[in-house]
Amino acid sequence: MTEAVGNWETKLAAEPSRRPEHEEKPLEDTVVKIYRCAKVVKGGRRFSFAALVVVGDRAGNVGIGYGKANEVPLAVEKGMKDAKKAMHGVPLVGSTIPHKVIGRFGATKIVMAPASPGTGVIAGSSARAVLEYAGVHDVLTKVYGSMSAKNVVKATLDGLVKLRDKETVEALRGVAIL
Repeated sequence: MTEAVGNWETKLAAEPSRRPEHEEKPLEDTVVKIYRCAKVVKGGRRFSFAALVVVGDRAGNVGIGYGKANEVPLAVEKGMKDAKKAMHGVPLVGSTIPHKVIGRFGATKIVMAPASPGTGVIAGSSARAVLEYAGVHDVLTKVYGSMSAKNVVKATLDGLVKLRDKETVEALRGVAIL
C-alpha cells in the first residue's frame, strides 16, 4: 500500500501541472441508517441488512453509498465502497453554500439556503450527515414530501451537485457578474 502512495507522489512531482493546490484530506464516513429485512423460511426468519453511508472529506467532496449483505459490518463496508466510487465536488463560499438551491429525489424536495457564519447546520439527521461531510458549516434547510432517509440523502446530494460558484457561472455565460 505504501508503495502505491509513493508511486503516486512521484508521478505528481513529475507533472507539476496536475498537482492539486491543497493536500487531500482523509475521507471520513458515517452510517446514516441501517435497514433490516426479514425473510420467513421453513426454520424461522432470515435477516438481511442494508446500510446507507455518507463519505466525505469535510472540504467540498462528498458521496453516498448503499450496501446490502447478510451481516451489518459487511453491509456498511459495501456502502462505504459504493460511496467512495460516487464522490461529488461541492462549491463552497466560506462555510456556506453559494446560493439557494432545491434538491429533488422521488417524492422528496429539500430547500437549502445559505446562512450567515455561526448559524450552524439547521437540518434533520439525514440531510445533516451529507451537509457536514461535504464541508458546509452554515446552512438552512427544509424538507417537503417524503421524509425517508434514502430520499432525503439523495435529494440533498442532488441539490449540492446543482450548486454553481460565481466563477463557473461567469465562464458559462461569458460575462462578469458583479
